[in-house]
Amino acid sequence: MLSLAQSPTDPAFVRNPYPFYERLRAGGDLAFWEDYGMVCAVSHRAVQALLRDRRFGREAPPGPARVVPPHLEPFYAVEAHSMLELEPPRHTRLRGLVLRAFTTRTIAALAPGIADLVHALLDAAPEGPFDLIPALCQPLPVRVIARLLGVPEDMAPQLLAWSGAMVAMYQARRDRQIEEAAAGAAQAFSDMLREHIAARRRAPRDDLLSELIAAEETGDRLSTDEMIATCILLLNAGHEATVHSLGNGVKALLERGMTVTAETAARSVEEVLRFDPPLHMFTRWCYEDCEMFGHRFAPGAQVALLLGAANRDPDLCADPGRFDPEREPSRHTSFGGGLHFCVGAPLARLEMQIALPILFARLPHLSLAEPPRYADLYHFRGLERLMVDPGR
Repeated sequence: MLSLAQSPTDPAFVRNPYPFYERLRAGGDLAFWEDYGMVCAVSHRAVQALLRDRRFGREAPPGPARVVPPHLEPFYAVEAHSMLELEPPRHTRLRGLVLRAFTTRTIAALAPGIADLVHALLDAAPEGPFDLIPALCQPLPVRVIARLLGVPEDMAPQLLAWSGAMVAMYQARRDRQIEEAAAGAAQAFSDMLREHIAARRRAPRDDLLSELIAAEETGDRLSTDEMIATCILLLNAGHEATVHSLGNGVKALLERGMTVTAETAARSVEEVLRFDPPLHMFTRWCYEDCEMFGHRFAPGAQVALLLGAANRDPDLCADPGRFDPEREPSRHTSFGGGLHFCVGAPLARLEMQIALPILFARLPHLSLAEPPRYADLYHFRGLERLMVDPGR
């Protein structure tokens, strides 16, 4: 098996990880990433297979209990009930209950409000050059989630801060300071949600929190801790993906002098997600001895699925390094797959399909004001600065 070293925090890799992925993929379906000490699936077929193979999963296999340092207890108290980190039967139960509340109809009903919010955010943007990340990409998804949950919209900046602190735990740059910030955010976020859940139990409203409380399957309901973890997951995962996808997409479009209309939005969004996805690595545990793509996995081993590499595999589409919004939509891996396919994917797609056409219709002469700058976030992929000139 090909074995390569590459620091995920190296500035050159942060700017462009795709050449490294090509080197990994040249060795076959699997490669060993020395910095992580982990086998990685790098081809599209390997990533798709491992996403769906039930001999692998997200939940840590039975073994010695993980010792959680005291300073991280609030963070892992939330993680213990997150369906992202669970497998059947707990995952099946939680996801089923959530899907009863998080319906296609619920998401579709958000469309007019999303469009109004995009217009309001662009109305508030400066006349001259401005950074599109804090002006549009960050506030849009967090305010949509706040409305969906039934949390006061004026809490959006606080929700954004909590979300940013918590998702940093999954980044290669994680250190003690990040851990303490994540734990503090998890505690504060949980305390806030506990109060709102109690209020909704007393007086339900037309929001997702009330729907989650009412959701029931064979007499079973979500506990308060499960609801807290689910709401945090919906905000953190959904917000993070949409922020980065919008920023990465606008960058790719402006660098090529392209725009998006309502008619081209669906295909453009799928190509944005394929070309420069918001999440590049998704890890899974092995549960039993098995051989995959010429490698024998032992129980307790971890494998990293490199979604960003899979999306640039020539077996997925022709000329995968070319950004082409007119190509036929591909079976990209940006929302994962199998049991853990992203529950918020329809909402993320809807937000992007609405926001991009409005942005280019409102600002037809939009252009880059300076070279965009990627943030040190791996295994996420997103911009920390996207200065644009509205051309007014």
